[in-house]
Amino acid sequence: MKFTQYQVDEDISSARTLDTSFYKDPAIFDVSREKIFARGLHYVGDRQMLPETGWVHPVNLLPGVLDEPLVLVRDKSGETRCMSNVCTHRGNILVTEPGKAGKLKCGYHGRIFDMDGKMTFMPEFEGVQNFPCKDDHLTKLPLFGLGPLLFTSLDEGTDSANYFRDMEQKMSFFPLDELIRRDDLSKDYYLDANWALYVENYLEGFHIPFVHDSLSQVLDFGDYETELYYPWSSVQIGIGKKDEHTFDLPAWSSDYGKPVAAYYFWVFPNMMFNYYPWGLSLNIVEPLTHNKTKISFITYMLDESKYNLGAGSDLDRVEMEDEKIVLQVQKGVHSRFYNQGRYSVSRERGTHHFHRLLAECLNG
Repeated sequence: MKFTQYQVDEDISSARTLDTSFYKDPAIFDVSREKIFARGLHYVGDRQMLPETGWVHPVNLLPGVLDEPLVLVRDKSGETRCMSNVCTHRGNILVTEPGKAGKLKCGYHGRIFDMDGKMTFMPEFEGVQNFPCKDDHLTKLPLFGLGPLLFTSLDEGTDSANYFRDMEQKMSFFPLDELIRRDDLSKDYYLDANWALYVENYLEGFHIPFVHDSLSQVLDFGDYETELYYPWSSVQIGIGKKDEHTFDLPAWSSDYGKPVAAYYFWVFPNMMFNYYPWGLSLNIVEPLTHNKTKISFITYMLDESKYNLGAGSDLDRVEMEDEKIVLQVQKGVHSRFYNQGRYSVSRERGTHHFHRLLAECLNG
């Protein structure tokens, strides 16, 4: 099935934004589950969730959209894996709580799997032909690390380099391995709006002088830059008005000499990596329905002495300002008198890139 109404011209100067039915039609949201989210790369947690060998931790991937039960395991050798959390006998969930486990045992009929996903025991199965076969073992998913952060994909052919290569290169000066998750500084937000409207707002700094007074005081909008990385990511570079509360960049950095206060990386379709001198604010945008969204701000600390300073300060206030404008747009796209808009060639390249990727996914 083709969705020709969602074609977006490659030439931003000629292009029109997505047809507003994308944000309003529950049927398009359902199609997006498989065509957009099932094919993407997803955050599933970090190594802090597996504090020692033999530890297991269940993960429900994108509740309400994918609802895929997964389990992270750390085996005796210390290797970390991501596997299906569904017993291959009758579909029971294997791991329901994080904790220490030397094996995975189904609480329904006693089937046992080792920490590599191999089925090793099943009672009362004498006489069953061609048993066990490969379908009796747990499906193993690709697992990718970015410092302590962990990511997976339901598509075994996913290449994480297509998502992270450019970010890793630009941020190679940043000590990712030293990041510590701070749950006390993390927060979830719930928004009665389509997930893509929230992402669009993130992908352009065009609105900063009009929506974020406090951010405008520390970022130089005139020097605000957007770099597109193909195929699946982009970055916005926030230049500080002063040299204080900015990164100490190495001489080999492409941004050396610039007072960079923040790097705002986006990875398709719903991950935002906001790097500040104090650490990383990872934002995960989780669609709940076609008009309800959960946004998780997950704080990873590097240097607490720099926390809440410069562009990385008062993030809750900035979020409230963003949510207010996104809610107004959510109402506006339902107007009978609005269907599509145009792009600022200089300021909305990130949003145009996002729309192009959405259109390409929907159209195969």
